[in-house]
Amino acid sequence: MKEKKIHLELEGVEAKIIYHTYEGFDLNTLLVSFDEKRRVLSTLDGFKRVKFVANNYTPLRLSERTMMNYNAFKRKLPRALGINPRHIAFMSTGVNMDNAAVREKSYEEFKVYCLATAGAKGNALRTGVDTASYVERDGKFFSTLGTINLILLTNANLSNGAMARAIITATEAKTAALQDLNVRSTSAPQHQATGTGTDNVIVVSGRMGRPLLASSGHVKIGELIGHATKAAVTEALKRHDGL
Repeated sequence: MKEKKIHLELEGVEAKIIYHTYEGFDLNTLLVSFDEKRRVLSTLDGFKRVKFVANNYTPLRLSERTMMNYNAFKRKLPRALGINPRHIAFMSTGVNMDNAAVREKSYEEFKVYCLATAGAKGNALRTGVDTASYVERDGKFFSTLGTINLILLTNANLSNGAMARAIITATEAKTAALQDLNVRSTSAPQHQATGTGTDNVIVVSGRMGRPLLASSGHVKIGELIGHATKAAVTEALKRHDGL
């Protein structure tokens, strides 16, 4: 499998894009590896302790198949990469990892990275205004073309509450990026989009110091999360959607 390294200045963390195949399709996966298990909070998997997190590009023709039984895909894809499914938290998108954006922000000893992919042309929406297009029954959905996926990495030790609050901070920053780029709802263009409806986030805690209790925009770690996320989402939307 061909690989492309991504430079991150975080102790015990490595990142790369892996170009591989799955059931005859060409995929690529942004894989982040840790020297020991880390605490993560995923909007797909909840809280886990894992050695890997990933963002996977799945072409539309394959995603139409995998979304019919996504639990099976979550077991099979890690094995295709030589990883035990219990040791990884990952998410998928129709956005190629070559269009991923990486942004870093730091303050004194604290450091945050946001690794983002973003496509908003196919299913952008304004949450709280637009109507839903999909119904989940027995874990089955139909595929969509756009998604904004975020991996947040930090050297700071985050409490469970701070990890959960980081999702709010990152979501607000993502929405700010969509507003600045004037991304409109796909189904109702008179409304400004707040997301795509299929967005996901993985927050990875670091191990430096005592657990931080807060990660809102009023504290420095939250500021770093917000600024890194907004910058990464803006660049990722420019790369994939040409905004």
